[in-house]
Amino acid sequence: MGFEEKIGRAISKALTAPAPADSPMRAAPAEIADPAHLIDHTLLKPTATADQVRQLCAEAAEYKFAAVCVNPVWVALCAELLAGSSVQVCTVVGFPLGADLPEAKAFEAERCIVLGATEIDMVLNLGALKAQQYTVVRDDIAAVVTASHAAGAIVKVIIETAYLTDAEKVAACVAAQDAGADFVKTSTGFGPAGATAADVALMRRVVGPALGVKAAGGIRSADDFRTMVAAGANRIGASAGIKIMAELRGQA
Repeated sequence: MGFEEKIGRAISKALTAPAPADSPMRAAPAEIADPAHLIDHTLLKPTATADQVRQLCAEAAEYKFAAVCVNPVWVALCAELLAGSSVQVCTVVGFPLGADLPEAKAFEAERCIVLGATEIDMVLNLGALKAQQYTVVRDDIAAVVTASHAAGAIVKVIIETAYLTDAEKVAACVAAQDAGADFVKTSTGFGPAGATAADVALMRRVVGPALGVKAAGGIRSADDFRTMVAAGANRIGASAGIKIMAELRGQA
């Protein structure tokens, strides 16, 4: 089966088959040993300062979040501050538009990994996706995956759901899976909207248990967290991680 045919079949299946009543990747927050381990504590605003990044890392280490997610310029500082902790250093590539050359994305990923990043959140080529140039989309992702996996880092592919039809969301997930990515991710947080439970559920339905699903963008409360996890997310990107944890622990 050719790749284009694979995309077409996946779209037909995902958009016509009834959603399963439950998913092996879904779990209520009460069933998660520590919800903090699902959160990427995030600071991606362009005006972020070194002091704010230091605070982010201190909070992440205290709460034992899964990762901090920062712009590439802060990777080295985060790696230094979080050395010896369980917190991973995540950075973004081709962010936030996804319109960089594949070789530029791959090089950015390589450099960030050298500086200490262990997780790469890349934005796919949205224009190519809209034009149904699915091989271009897949190869763009694969360039980053190849560079990252060679250095031991994982890759999350941001599909920016707010710009996409359901069929395009399916195609993006299939392209990410075919390219060898580790996660699909809803949003940059800089688009017109963020994560929705419906999008997370659709993405989980497409990738199954083989890939992770990261919900990001507009997740600001414990209720948001619970909703996204129930829909199938097993990683949450949020700048409100402290508030979310306080609410989950009944401290808010």
